[in-house]
Order: sequence, then structure tokens, then C-alpha cells
Amino acid sequence: MSPEGGAKPEGPAIRVMNLTMVYRSGGGELPVFSGLNFEVARGERLALVGESGAGKSTLLHLIGGLDRPTGGEIYFGQNDICKLSAAELAEFRNREVGFVWQIHSLLAEFSALENVMMPLLIRGDAKETAEPLALARLKEVGLHNRASHRAGELSGGEQQRVVLARALAGDPAVLLADEPTGSLDFRTGEMIMDLLDDLHRARGLTLIHVTHNLNFARRGDRVLRLERGQLEEGCGEAISPEPRKGPTYV
Repeated sequence: MSPEGGAKPEGPAIRVMNLTMVYRSGGGELPVFSGLNFEVARGERLALVGESGAGKSTLLHLIGGLDRPTGGEIYFGQNDICKLSAAELAEFRNREVGFVWQIHSLLAEFSALENVMMPLLIRGDAKETAEPLALARLKEVGLHNRASHRAGELSGGEQQRVVLARALAGDPAVLLADEPTGSLDFRTGEMIMDLLDDLHRARGLTLIHVTHNLNFARRGDRVLRLERGQLEEGCGEAISPEPRKGPTYV
């Protein structure tokens, strides 16, 4: 959303400064990465690649405010989200960021429409307001005719489109996607990436997506490779496939 007066915000959408993450367990420490610095321009599509276990998902979680770093700063515009309280961080996630995961985490007994409405209802919107907004998002991903179907009755590709609609329900400026095609067959995965392409262009989204598919990575404006705790520009060498974490859908 533009600031008052209609002026466009200036500077990068996201700025990561000296970001460090160390997991502590049983008196020991497991460093994931240290001193990461990078920016994501407004409307940029950034692909994040790297070997399994390199810390890509961890980095995405930190950027989305789902976890807190050991050190460093993460700015959205002029606001360092690392300084937000838990309540402020939850509000930030609900209003500013959309999430798409490899495992869709839809509520199987709820309809597609109800699943998309959920983040709007959580933030306090009335059902009368949330329902038409959710239906509009389903139409945007080509699923308005399946709105009344329970999530458990939908195919894998349809479920992931519901996830996309849910991620866009609150009209976020930033979309974070972690292996969004990882549990889908190749053809369905291509369809989901085509849809991401369309949504990115139509909405002017700032999009960061983690992928092991180099063809998908090269669709973006820029590729960053996370390796040995550091970031490098470009795809680098071939990446080992990520072990599947869910069923393959046809």
C-alpha cells in the first residue's frame, strides 16, 4: 500500500544486514549462516537455490518473521522486523507477507473458500467482507468454480492454487514460496510456476522463492545461491534434488 499522498515508497523492499543464525542444542552450537547481506528490490523476483540443508528454508522463515535470527537486521522498508514484539510480528506477517509452502497445510474438512478466508477472519475482518475477497482470490487462480469443495477433495495442483489464493488474501506486497512445486509432478509444477509468473507480473509482487529446479530459478530476475553459510550470485553447479516431503499428485 502506498504512503499517504500516493507517493511510492523508496529504497529496496527488503534489506538483510549481517544476518546470523545459530541453532543451539544440548550445549552445542550449529551455525547455519553468518554475516549475510543482500537486498531485494521492490517488484523483484529472486530465486534462492542451494544444496539440501544449506539453510534456504531457515533464511526464508527469518525474512517472513516466522523465526528470529541470532543476530543481524531484516528491514522491510524502514522497519527492522527483528525489533518487533511477538504480537507486532504476527500482525506484520498477516498483513505484509504471503506464504506458500511445499506442504500445503490446508484444513481438509473446510472448503476452498473457507481456507482462503481464514487469514482475513484471523485479523478481524467480518465474514461479509472476507468472503467476496476470498472468492476474488480464488477466481484469480482459476478456482472460483471449486470454491465450495472441501480441500481434501481437490487434486494436488488445485490445493496448491488454493494455497496461492490464501497467500494473496490479505493483498501482501511480498510473497515467499518454499519449494512450491516440490510435491507435484512435473506438468503440474510447471502450471503452478506459470501461475506464479502471472501473479508476480500482474500484482507487482516482490517474490522470493526457494527451488531446486534450475529452470524455475532462471525464470526470475536474479538467483542467489546459499552455500557453506554464504550467498553467491548465480546458480552455480547442478543442485542435488531435494528429498520429497509429501505425496506426488497427478
